[in-house]
Amino acid sequence: MIEQQHAPTLDGWRHVYSGKVRDLYVDETDEARLLVVASDRVSAYDHVLETPIPDKGAVLTALTLWWFDRLEDELDLPNHLLGTDVPDAVRGRAMVCRRLEMVPVECVARGYLTGSGLADYRATGAVCGVELPPGLEDGSRLETAIFTPASKAQLGEHDENVTFAAVAEQVGPELAEQLRALTLRVYDVAERITRERGVVLADTKLELGHDSGGVLTLGDEVLTPDSSRFWPADQWQPGRAQSSFDKQYVRDWLTSPASGWDRAADTPPPPLPADVVERTRERYVEAYERITGRRWD
Repeated sequence: MIEQQHAPTLDGWRHVYSGKVRDLYVDETDEARLLVVASDRVSAYDHVLETPIPDKGAVLTALTLWWFDRLEDELDLPNHLLGTDVPDAVRGRAMVCRRLEMVPVECVARGYLTGSGLADYRATGAVCGVELPPGLEDGSRLETAIFTPASKAQLGEHDENVTFAAVAEQVGPELAEQLRALTLRVYDVAERITRERGVVLADTKLELGHDSGGVLTLGDEVLTPDSSRFWPADQWQPGRAQSSFDKQYVRDWLTSPASGWDRAADTPPPPLPADVVERTRERYVEAYERITGRRWD
């Protein structure tokens, strides 16, 4: 858990939790209402870095709100948003949301092979038990998007890819089928929308939960550079690592000789230099502008 000093004190809201990026508050007069605040913190290699990325929290929030509207229109998919009337200290990077009973599964859809999915494929020829054809490379587009769930990990630990059968055993076969179908529907819609805007949606992770009436509802953030892999379509080339709209500049610098950081050591990563911060910010902003068609102000 992140130290509480990262989270500002907000009148009328009680701070209850901080994750790698988000701070969570409960309405002091109505515990069914939550305030979800996206900070400018950035994490890499299971560390929350000392240096923030300006505008990151605002971009994540604005993009989530944009996608909530699109998915509600396209899929009639409910989400946990109640409004954006939030305290001034977090305005622009916070949402008032309804409390959900979260499903204890990371719902992941992959349309392209990379990351942990690529590692699984190279080891077994499958991802989360889904057999794939031979000869695929890093960045290969899959014939059909696949559901590759993961178990939720505690802060500082890795999510672990699991099979659909394991999900069915954990939450029941009926709910498991709902999770798979809904995750793939969201991916299909979002992949079409981003492709039309020159962006490849390689994969995405959804958080789903049940509202007070038992309706499966979209929670947390959705289809942001922190929960998805977005690649410039005109630079996509299977067989190599792809250029991406996320914190890849941060990862690349940390693992370069310039950082002087030993990933295997117990020491935390060093502060980020100004040029890495600015390039990372630019990638988040570009993702927002390309996907929404709006200018970031």
